[in-house]
Amino acid sequence: MLLGAEMVLRAAARIANRLRVPPILIGLTVVSVGTSVPELGVGLAAVAENKGPLAVGNIAGTNMLNILFILGLSALIRPLPTRMLSVRLDVPVMIASALALVAMAWDGRLDRGEGSMLLIAAVLYTVALIHLSRAEGPALQREFSQEFGREFSQEGAPAPAIAARQGILEAPAAQGVLLAAGIALTLVGADLLVNGASSMARTWGVSDAFIGLTVVAIGTSAPELVTTLLATLKNDRDVAIGNLIGSSIYNILVILGLTVVAAPGGVEVGSEVLRIDLPLAALVALVCLPVFRSEGRVSRSEGAVFVIAYLVYLSLLLLVRH
Repeated sequence: MLLGAEMVLRAAARIANRLRVPPILIGLTVVSVGTSVPELGVGLAAVAENKGPLAVGNIAGTNMLNILFILGLSALIRPLPTRMLSVRLDVPVMIASALALVAMAWDGRLDRGEGSMLLIAAVLYTVALIHLSRAEGPALQREFSQEFGREFSQEGAPAPAIAARQGILEAPAAQGVLLAAGIALTLVGADLLVNGASSMARTWGVSDAFIGLTVVAIGTSAPELVTTLLATLKNDRDVAIGNLIGSSIYNILVILGLTVVAAPGGVEVGSEVLRIDLPLAALVALVCLPVFRSEGRVSRSEGAVFVIAYLVYLSLLLLVRH
């Protein structure tokens, strides 16, 4: 599944670059969606098996893991400066998305109409993101270009040395095949993960939602973890924050939206997920606003608090709700 996600991410980035999409927008959109491909695979496989609580639990668990553990660990390694775009757009949208999900799920079910609303919101967010990202400073533009466009020239074509080395593999048709193969691998891997997780739930006597919040959420967050830690170690810290916030937004708006639309009878939301985990995920999103506004960075101490908060949450899950 992770190999499939990596193939999707690389192919989508190259195709976007071929279409002359600026590297910063590739980083803010394609990469954020690409690292969430495993969650989409799990969601589609879960609703196909009539395990809606696992799909919703996976989104709630993944978003808390993204912000509390991965972002917190990244800040603990090296303080993370916050972008004005994150404060003005990303964090407010993340908060609104999390609160809207709680409101939509309040009746214990998400239907296709609500899934369509999430997808429409994703389109509006992306349009706003494209518009506001043009105002980002040249330093951030260079950082995203280095991180996501290093294999390409700025005009959208491969640099000459790279083109000579990669040859036919850079052809649009080849990238399309790579994209399709990556999606197929991701879906097969997600199906195996859901089946294995369901077997674990039956063996351990726990709910599908619990498995979605823990084992599946941690497994599907591997792309975000790797991308963020590498960006942090390379000092591409704006990339680290942008990827995590963007993934958390697209997890709800795109991934869950598509999952709900794909389910003819809607998606059931487990009672504990509705009462505990979705409100907690919304609370985590809310906490990000004052943290991102304070001193223009996420400090090591704030990162430590985030990591400890996630470990406490995970411990309570294992002790109280297993």
